[in-house]
Amino acid sequence: MAAEYILSSGNPNVILCERGIRTFENYTRFNLDINAVPAIKQLSHLPIIVDPSHATGLWRLVQPVGLAGIAAGADGIIVEVHTDPQNALSDGSQALKPERLGAFIEKIKGIAAVLGRTLS
Repeated sequence: MAAEYILSSGNPNVILCERGIRTFENYTRFNLDINAVPAIKQLSHLPIIVDPSHATGLWRLVQPVGLAGIAAGADGIIVEVHTDPQNALSDGSQALKPERLGAFIEKIKGIAAVLGRTLS
């Protein structure tokens, strides 16, 4: 209901973001709750994006988890990108290098196309 409160106060610019939930599993930082994406799509009129960078904490998992979010119905993805992740001030382990981003976007377009969706 926090989002509805913001909307009722006159701000129409609300986007929900699934960033992961804490579990007992400790390989990743959090578990991206893929179930939340279609549930939110059914329960709310608001767009929802996923943040696989924050959820996984590991750059190697960002792409497959992000694609799963799109397949589940997410309206978008937020991804950390850094030119020098090893020297990032924070969260370098979850940042993609810019040269990996193009291929990731092409895969997102492919998943979206299979589902009859387009990117804007």
